[in-house]
Amino acid sequence: MWLLMAPEIVYLLGTIKEISMFLTCMETVTKELVSWMRGHDSSVFSISVHASGRYAITTSSDTAQLWDLDTFQRKRKLNIRQSVGIQKVFFLPLSNTILSCFKDNSIFAWECDTLFCKYQLPAPPESSSILYKVFAVTRDGRILAAGGKSNHLHLWCLEATQLFRIIQMPTKVRAIRHLEFLPDSFDAGSNQVLGVLSQDGIMRFVNIQTCKLLFEIGSLDEGISSSVISPHGRYIASIMENGSLNIYSVQALTHEINKPPPPLVKVIEDLPKHKLSSSDIKMKITSGKVQQLAKSKESKIQTRILKQDLMGNCENKESELSDGLNKKRLQILLKGYGEYPTKYRMFIWRSLLQLPENHTAFSSLIDKGTHVAFLNLQKKYPIKSRKLLRVLQRTLSALAHWSAIFSDTPYLPLLAFPFVKLFQNNQLICFEVVATLIINWCQYWFEYFPNPPINILSMIENVLAFHDKELLQHFIDHDVTSQLYAWPLLETVFSEVLTREEWLKLFDNIFSNHPSFLLMTVVAYNICCRVPLLHCTFKDDFEYFFHHRNNLDISVVIKEVYHLMEVTPANIHPKSELGVFVALTKGQYPVFNQYPKFIVDYQTQEQERIRNDELDYLRERQTVEDMQAEVDQQGMEDEAWYQKQELLRKAEKTRREMLLQEEEKVVEQQQRLAAVKRELKIKEIQLQDAARRHFLKLQQDQREMELQRLDDAIVQMRDREIASRAKDLEMRHLELETQNRVHEKNLTKNHESVVKEIQEDADASRQKVGLEDHMFHKLIEPEQTWSKKTQKLIEDNLEKAEQACLNTDWKIQTLHKQRAGLHRSAGYREVATLLQKNRRKETEVLSAVMEEDAKKWKEAEEKELHLRSEKKASALSDAPRKWFLKREMSTGLECAENPFIQAEAHRLQNERAASSSFPGTSQLSDISETDSSAQISLNRKTEWDSMEQNLIKKVRALRQRLIAQARSRGQTPHLVAT
Repeated sequence: MWLLMAPEIVYLLGTIKEISMFLTCMETVTKELVSWMRGHDSSVFSISVHASGRYAITTSSDTAQLWDLDTFQRKRKLNIRQSVGIQKVFFLPLSNTILSCFKDNSIFAWECDTLFCKYQLPAPPESSSILYKVFAVTRDGRILAAGGKSNHLHLWCLEATQLFRIIQMPTKVRAIRHLEFLPDSFDAGSNQVLGVLSQDGIMRFVNIQTCKLLFEIGSLDEGISSSVISPHGRYIASIMENGSLNIYSVQALTHEINKPPPPLVKVIEDLPKHKLSSSDIKMKITSGKVQQLAKSKESKIQTRILKQDLMGNCENKESELSDGLNKKRLQILLKGYGEYPTKYRMFIWRSLLQLPENHTAFSSLIDKGTHVAFLNLQKKYPIKSRKLLRVLQRTLSALAHWSAIFSDTPYLPLLAFPFVKLFQNNQLICFEVVATLIINWCQYWFEYFPNPPINILSMIENVLAFHDKELLQHFIDHDVTSQLYAWPLLETVFSEVLTREEWLKLFDNIFSNHPSFLLMTVVAYNICCRVPLLHCTFKDDFEYFFHHRNNLDISVVIKEVYHLMEVTPANIHPKSELGVFVALTKGQYPVFNQYPKFIVDYQTQEQERIRNDELDYLRERQTVEDMQAEVDQQGMEDEAWYQKQELLRKAEKTRREMLLQEEEKVVEQQQRLAAVKRELKIKEIQLQDAARRHFLKLQQDQREMELQRLDDAIVQMRDREIASRAKDLEMRHLELETQNRVHEKNLTKNHESVVKEIQEDADASRQKVGLEDHMFHKLIEPEQTWSKKTQKLIEDNLEKAEQACLNTDWKIQTLHKQRAGLHRSAGYREVATLLQKNRRKETEVLSAVMEEDAKKWKEAEEKELHLRSEKKASALSDAPRKWFLKREMSTGLECAENPFIQAEAHRLQNERAASSSFPGTSQLSDISETDSSAQISLNRKTEWDSMEQNLIKKVRALRQRLIAQARSRGQTPHLVAT
């Protein structure tokens, strides 16, 4: 797995089991997968990205492929013979050239756009011929270093396409594993220090010009496996052979590398008078045996001696810059050449603007993410390059996080875009350049926000009125204000009207002068273009003019600016209103609040409200779209269902037609089969008829023989049945007798139990009556002592009568038993004679017996209920009697206490109460107590008679019930007869 970090995208290389290769492109900010790029058939071992970030080259052993990173599509493919093989293919820095190195030591240079071969490097000398394995190129793309399994290093000058130096490493170096130039912020990309990692694990850093060994890292005990140098050349990260990661500080290793560059002004001194020898002309390589021969022509070799500036201490300290440069000298150089050298321009700009390079503060701004104001930046500014768009979005977001006003500044993308395009590979420098530009050259631009800076435009108009009244009057006549002829130039910082080279040349002068130089440039641009402007009469023409490029020499404009800076009076000169240059502070960026805060806050609140409303609207619209999608999906599903039903219906119809055809065929086959069956059936019937006749004859014979056998068997069975019937009748007779005895015994037991129950009831009644009579007699004992004998006699007579009744009842029962025995014997005879008839009617008799039994049980239950009701009535009649006796006892006690008072009154009252409480009983006579007692005894006799009759009826009913039970258990016909 290989990893290469581009400015915006990280590229991952991985292999799969089928040995095919793929590239995985990931977004470093969102950590999302951007694309998969496939196409290699063997392992990819190197990736090279173009300086613009638009193209990438991937290299494997058999092919190299050029990819377009905007579309992630393969653009070109380089195929070679297998016998040659590719060593490495990569882009040259700051160039549009592709360098391809093959295993046969051939090196070609190709144009990236057309893939046209620009040149081929010649073969190295035979005396130092090595197979190249590793390569390194300086940052300016001018020198190529190559090495392999040797201690020689070949340095190629790519501009001259020739080998200009061979460096021999120490003898202990047998092979070179890795080469990398050490970047330096003062050499403008022409790196002088080369890091060489050899097979012994030691990385040596040598100066390719002086061939001097500067320092080395690693050791034999702790060797280096691989190493990489930071882009700024400050740190070296090495993975050691033991697996540890070591990070080295270059500044701590050497102090010579970070020295500032020598002065740009060089003094050529005369040569000494003595004659130069050949040893003075040749350059010796101190680190190896291979020496560089001197050129044949001595006239082309010059010795440069740099003379120190003795007047340096006398210059103004304010002109000294942080990187050792002098601002006044730079201005003199700028006026002389009109622009700075392209190779040193970025370095000079950074020195002029005194950029602090606050990495921590900038990282905190970047970590806040994309500002909400620039989320949809692509819709408003459709930039083709995705990388450039991301850098612009990040820079604008950092500015908006730095100060709130920049999130609402509409022209900020136009202002920052040229700097973003220029510094797209270094976002920190880009941000600080734009921030410095806003703080110094955009002073007082935001005082009238959100309107254009009226005060700045007024300064420009005053200067223009002073130097070219005719042009200003022409603008006034055609209703062209400073917002049309000055503001478009300021808000785009001339990027719309100038080419890249012109714009860079202009800003070389702007950054080297006072902030008012930018405003003077606007006036100078209008003055230099006065001829075409005076011919414009329509407002649209003016607008077009200040938004498009014009045929104008920027050097003339810059010269006019310097003239205006000198001749403009101080009272209208913008220099008197604008402050001097102020650099960004080190560590943290300064607070920028030079704007009407209340307006920005109000706009921020309104934008937040509008954004919230828009989010609500988007949510509602998303909901509606989701619902619409669901409805559409449902409609599609319904349509699919209907189509499916239609297909099913058609299929069903087709199947039905097929089934009908099949049924017709089956019917025809069935008809043919039925005809064959009929023929077979006729033949079968004929055969069956013949067999039937034969079988009937045989069956007739068998039946005759069977009838004869059955007749004999019937005779035998009849005899056996008669004998068995006789035995059965005897057994039946014995069973009936046994049952009769059991029934009689049960009847006797039941009778005894009934008699015992009746006697117990009678005894209880007698005891009850005796108790009541005793209580009553106790009450009336003082008055009725003479009637006791008569009453006893009556009771004895009653007992005798009861006993006589019982005896008579027993006699009646005995007579009934005798009659039952007579009837039973008669029934036996009748059963013997009508046995066959009773068998046929046995079912009817049993059902009749069951019905009779049910009736008897019902009658017994009714009598039982009647008995219970009688008992309740008796209990109810006893209650008043008990109450009467209690009251009489209490009255007797009271009479005993007062025998002579109220005796007669109580007696009369008791007689009335007795007569009223017992209306159904005998009445007490007022004439004599004897008649009253006799009347009570007669009434009790009548009650006893009725009770006796009821008891006799109950006994009879009980006997009938027992007979019915015996009849149902025995199920004999003679019981029915009885």
